[in-house]
Amino acid sequence: MLLDGDRWRQFFDAFQRDAWRFEAQPVYTMPRETENLARFLRGEPKPADHNARWHERVRGYVASGRRIGRVRVVRQPLTDYQRYQFAWGIPGNIAAGEDIRVLDVTHDDFGLPLTGQDWWMFDDSRVVHLNFRPDGTQINRETADSDPEPYRAWRRLALTRSVPFSEYVKLYG
Repeated sequence: MLLDGDRWRQFFDAFQRDAWRFEAQPVYTMPRETENLARFLRGEPKPADHNARWHERVRGYVASGRRIGRVRVVRQPLTDYQRYQFAWGIPGNIAAGEDIRVLDVTHDDFGLPLTGQDWWMFDDSRVVHLNFRPDGTQINRETADSDPEPYRAWRRLALTRSVPFSEYVKLYG
C-alpha cells in the first residue's frame, strides 16, 4: 500500500512503542530543504526555526513514552548534504529526543543489505520502504508485506556496528 500525505502521517503517528529508520541515501533531494542547504553551503547561519516541526513531533513522541531513532549510513568523504545534516539537522533532532547513530561503511559494509533502500520499522512489526531516485528524490513510501524478521536482524546489526552521532563527530569532525 502506498502511503502519502495525511495517510503517511496517520500511519507514522500510530506507532505505540518505537519508530526506527535505516537511512542509506548519500543525498536527499527535498524541495523544502533546498534553500537551507544552499544557505549552509554559503556559510550562512542556521535559521532559528530550522526543522522545528519535526522537533515538535519528536518531543511529543518522547513525552508520550515512545522512542524514535535511526542509523545514518555514511561513506567518507561525506557528501555536502550529509555535512549539512551533521551540522544543521542531526544535533537538533537529538536535542528533541531522537536517538541517532552513524554507521560508517567506508571500509566495511558489515553484511548489511546496502542497496540504497531506506525503511522505517514501527513497533518491531510494520515496515515501510522509502523509495528514491538515484538523485535522492523520494518516489514514494510503501508498506512492506514481507516478514519483518530480516529487518529486525538488520536493525540489530546496524545498531551493533554503529556509534552514537556525538561519538562519530568527535572522531571525524
